[in-house]
Amino acid sequence: MSDQLSITQDSFGSILARAFRSRSFVIGFILTAIVALMAGISFFWTPYDVTKLIVSDRMQPPSAAHWFGTDHFGRDNFSMIMVGARNSIAVALVAVGIGMGLGVPLGCWAAACGGWIDETLMRFNDLVFAFPALLSAVMITAIFGPGAINAIIAIGIFNIPVFARVARGGALSIWPREFILAARASGKGPMLITIEHVLPNIANLLLVQGTIQFALGILAEAGLSYVGLGAQPPMPSWGRMLFDAQTRMVVAPYLALFPGFAIVLTVLGLNLLGDGLSDTLDPKLRRQR
Repeated sequence: MSDQLSITQDSFGSILARAFRSRSFVIGFILTAIVALMAGISFFWTPYDVTKLIVSDRMQPPSAAHWFGTDHFGRDNFSMIMVGARNSIAVALVAVGIGMGLGVPLGCWAAACGGWIDETLMRFNDLVFAFPALLSAVMITAIFGPGAINAIIAIGIFNIPVFARVARGGALSIWPREFILAARASGKGPMLITIEHVLPNIANLLLVQGTIQFALGILAEAGLSYVGLGAQPPMPSWGRMLFDAQTRMVVAPYLALFPGFAIVLTVLGLNLLGDGLSDTLDPKLRRQR
């Protein structure tokens, strides 16, 4: 039997119970849940309308009326951070979905076929990986213009080779195993073996990598918005809030402080969540405890 832990071999309840015994997972889960809850609530309610400009309230410091203060247009910063969380999560989630949806099949196909197909796919993978998300966004923006959709495409393209590498590496470690040889002897083809045996045994690797890429996707979205290639005004974005705050750091440091903390805590929570999942799903680490 494979040394890898297949998620299908354990019930979801037992995996979750083990995960909540990990301090990293618990802290990461709490931080991530807070951001996700804040983003979910923003669909239905925010303290103030983020598209409404109230010049008389501009540049107000944090107070009971405006917890995080107001910006140079009089918009409530806390409301903007809530909506910005929704946008960051949406962009990162779709981008990770694109990367996983295309990269995992390519990586599994390369591992299953081997030979020149594997070599060709991996060299093409290296070519795509050579272009970071920011550079891809610049090229896409030059053709189609800036916007959240183009940011999603750029980050998603960057994620494809990442997931392809992880899937290929995990699959290559599974193919020599005895149960794969038994499946071949029973007449199963490469595609059926990949679906029934390989994917369940590398699901843990993909899940952990997904949380890591999700965190990186939020950072990438903030970076793209900071340089004007992500979400466009009046749609709030954490990166855009940092850009608007850079010329007002002396008189209103809170304008950069709160969106910066939002990015840091979100990325920290997702990374801790990924570490906790890795500890939980890795049988070797579990045996060392």
